[in-house]
Amino acid sequence: MGYPRSLNNLIENFKNLPGVGDKTAERMALTMLDFDKDVLTSFAKSITDVKDKIKRCSICNNLSEDEKCDICKDKNRNNNVLCVVDDVKSLILFEKNDLFNGKYHILKGLISPSNGIDPDDIDIDKLINRVDNENIKEIIIAVKPSLEGEATALYISKKLENKDIAVSKLAHGIPMGADMEYIDTFTLKTALSERKKIS
Repeated sequence: MGYPRSLNNLIENFKNLPGVGDKTAERMALTMLDFDKDVLTSFAKSITDVKDKIKRCSICNNLSEDEKCDICKDKNRNNNVLCVVDDVKSLILFEKNDLFNGKYHILKGLISPSNGIDPDDIDIDKLINRVDNENIKEIIIAVKPSLEGEATALYISKKLENKDIAVSKLAHGIPMGADMEYIDTFTLKTALSERKKIS
């Protein structure tokens, strides 16, 4: 005999989360049964609020509840330097560790011909448009150190080679293929401060 249908449905829904297997999903669902109804109602509301309220910043693609994210609205940040990352988690990593005071641009992934992902799919034109219309002096490419990351960095540098702008990427020290979110603060800070010029 298994769990009641409603509990099984909850377990199956938890298994949709990354890194959550059968046992973890089961434990999470059973834990929910111990919560007060008010806690569960608040939990459910926070899930629907995220889906209903969170959108992409119209300028940099960051997550925001407004048309522009807090970083793009911040007048105290350096508008001349743009850090290009390939996901929101990388931006959060820089922000949590207070490593960068410029603006960001979040790509929609990395160029990967083997997976059918080309430059149009990751919105590089939006980045180029920002360079053309904002007073940006330097682009720091801080994408995952992988073949796809290298291809993306090279493509961006080629697109910007005829513009009066410095293009650099994080220095070595970050292992090839590593996820940015698992890089320690010291390594990331060193990679940023010792960034290498591409063009």
